[in-house]
Amino acid sequence: MARIILNETSYFGAGCISEIATEFAKRGFTKAFVCSDPDLIKFGVTAKVLKVLDDAKQAYEVFSEIKPNPTIENVQAGVEAFKKSGADCIIAIGGGSSMDTAKAIGIIITNPSFEDVRSLEGVADTKNPCVPIIAVPTTAGTAAEVTINYVITDVQNKRKFVCVDPHDIPVVAVVDSDMMATMPKGLTAATGMDALTHAIEGYITKGAWEMTDMFHLKAIEVIARSLRSAVAGEAEGREGMALGQYIAGMGFSNVGLGIVHSMAHALGAVYDTPHGVGNAILLPAVMEYNAPATGEKYRDIARAMGVEGVDAMTAEEYRAAAVNAVKQLSKDVGIPADLKAIVKEEDLDFLTQSAMDDACRPGNPKDPTFEDIKAIYRSLM
Repeated sequence: MARIILNETSYFGAGCISEIATEFAKRGFTKAFVCSDPDLIKFGVTAKVLKVLDDAKQAYEVFSEIKPNPTIENVQAGVEAFKKSGADCIIAIGGGSSMDTAKAIGIIITNPSFEDVRSLEGVADTKNPCVPIIAVPTTAGTAAEVTINYVITDVQNKRKFVCVDPHDIPVVAVVDSDMMATMPKGLTAATGMDALTHAIEGYITKGAWEMTDMFHLKAIEVIARSLRSAVAGEAEGREGMALGQYIAGMGFSNVGLGIVHSMAHALGAVYDTPHGVGNAILLPAVMEYNAPATGEKYRDIARAMGVEGVDAMTAEEYRAAAVNAVKQLSKDVGIPADLKAIVKEEDLDFLTQSAMDDACRPGNPKDPTFEDIKAIYRSLM
């Protein structure tokens, strides 16, 4: 048996944020709680959505106590602010951080028995759908607007925890590439490699099946042809990435990921490493480790990455070709090739244990030991 959960309504294309006012009115909302991070407010990105609400004379208030790796404290502050606001919906504007914070706030408001944020870790048995969320991504990477997952950082214990809950999926996703136009090159590259990691890990994860394979292979193909031009600032590349990351989200949200994510979550919690950068550095090394457990799937990945002549290759050749294509893309968009500047030797055991305990690990196609994960970290130092 397999299960697919997707959000109700999605809009795609430059300028589609105008539909936020339409959905707000159609659904009978009276006031929006707008979650957005301080940088997006500073650079006028959030203002684009606020103008849509202002023009339609729709009420809102803004909450911006959100860090790049959102914390338990961010969520608690948001829950208190929401209670005082009188809002009946949430508009999340930003990357994964804003959307993840919004999901946690929305779940706690409608499921008060989960007010201890840590109780949401893993698959929480919530009973009620969260406060309705309209999600407006400003990065092309996390696909949080179409997933049932969110990630919160426990600063006290130096760990990130993954929450998986069908009740948290946004009711409306507004995927407007114009909202992504202000992303700096580095962030475009990092979030794009996060999306590629979602697609590749989702394609080889233990839970993968035909329907999700369809999403993941298409996502790899779209991302492979779009990311370089998106980083170069071209509108066509940005539109491709906006779509590619969303398609990947439709897949991995339903079947899970693997140890690239487990290991990147540990780096984010200990060093505040940007999630996409951690994924991009780890992905080729983990692909090499997983290769023996993936059947012919790397042939499909290599083909989707644009490698020619894969049908004539041996398993060893197409596996190497898939890994090299990923390495080349990562290099072309300016991602570091190793963890030398990030990981400290004395943290290795803690990082490894965090990755072993992570909710994404069981989905990995090959069951890693503690020593396996430690060796992958070490190989990149």
